[in-house]
Amino acid sequence: MGEITLVRHGQANSAATNEADYDRLSELGHRQAEWLGAWMRAHDRPYDVVLSGTLRRQRETLTNLGYPDAERDARLNEIAYYDLTDEMSRVHGTARHDPEDFVTHFPATLTAWRAGEIGGPETYAAFTDRVRDVMAMAAQPGKRVLCVSSGGIIAQAISDILGLDIPQMARIALPIFNTSVHRIRVMEHGPLLVSFNGTPHLDSADRADDRTFY
Repeated sequence: MGEITLVRHGQANSAATNEADYDRLSELGHRQAEWLGAWMRAHDRPYDVVLSGTLRRQRETLTNLGYPDAERDARLNEIAYYDLTDEMSRVHGTARHDPEDFVTHFPATLTAWRAGEIGGPETYAAFTDRVRDVMAMAAQPGKRVLCVSSGGIIAQAISDILGLDIPQMARIALPIFNTSVHRIRVMEHGPLLVSFNGTPHLDSADRADDRTFY
């Protein structure tokens, strides 16, 4: 029996309007990751395998957790959501004006992407395939594997386990905190989700305001 631990990156540049500008941790994002690293060293067991995506915000999170030299795997990279948002605006005339729009805009964007109405750096099928591939690789019997990734990847991985479609997957994605912890037990008959969206490093009263979604 193995275990996969998925961690979302720390708060990024939420004032950004494009992929490149978004892809760096805020000052709070660095602190969130440092706090989680300290909690892991005090309370968690060692990991056999540690990896992250290749995006800057994921690598910065990994470094702050205490694993600066860990392996990188582009399959853990986030959906290029700003690019897809631009396509939705161009094709359908729908724009995302602020983070609150994510509730309706995200599932509508994924649905249009799956239908081939909008495009991006990859197809929807390529996205879902790579998430399944990296999760299959991480499901190593007897090993504890830590993957630092992003909200869309984590939501898709959990949706595959639970058999959820896009509307339900969006509801999984919406509440995922920055530097949240999600654990999946690797069993003979398949993976089991055993915990979702944990923030043990932020669960004290003095850090309640440091929990962020974006």
